[in-house]
Amino acid sequence: MKRLWTYRYLIVWSVCALTLLTGCYLPKYSFTSTSIDYNLIHSIQIDKIANRAPYGWAPMEAMFNTKLQDKYANQTRLQIVKRNGDLHVAGEITGYDQYNKGVSAEGYSAQVQLKMTVNIRFENPKKNIQWERQFTATTQYNSTQQLSTVQERLVTEMIEDLTDQIFNATVADW
Repeated sequence: MKRLWTYRYLIVWSVCALTLLTGCYLPKYSFTSTSIDYNLIHSIQIDKIANRAPYGWAPMEAMFNTKLQDKYANQTRLQIVKRNGDLHVAGEITGYDQYNKGVSAEGYSAQVQLKMTVNIRFENPKKNIQWERQFTATTQYNSTQQLSTVQERLVTEMIEDLTDQIFNATVADW
């Protein structure tokens, strides 16, 4: 019987010791992992992304610019500056279009696809990186709905997708 208590005592103390040892060090995991060398890169200049799309929704430009700046402010330690940033993001919204996506049995449009395209120029002179790319986001809505009733929600979804793509292309590890 004494041997059973000793065995239990040993297990309890082993679990406690293991818990204490692993509790002292917990690896840090982050889903906003960036490849920024903060010893080298301290600031980012984000120019106003103008709406140059032939068709557009008035609040879209301001919504996009705010979300893009918020993404860098909240997910990096970079200071956002008006000029001479260590990183530089510029560009324009080049497309905002809607297409008939699906056709019903009666031959009418059943789904409408909304598409937003942004052209982005990125520069990191300290690492001699410079590129220009187009990013696209799409979403769909039922053709029985008026675009004006779902537009804010759909544009918000596309802007979230676009700013994630731009952030990942410029500073993320993936």
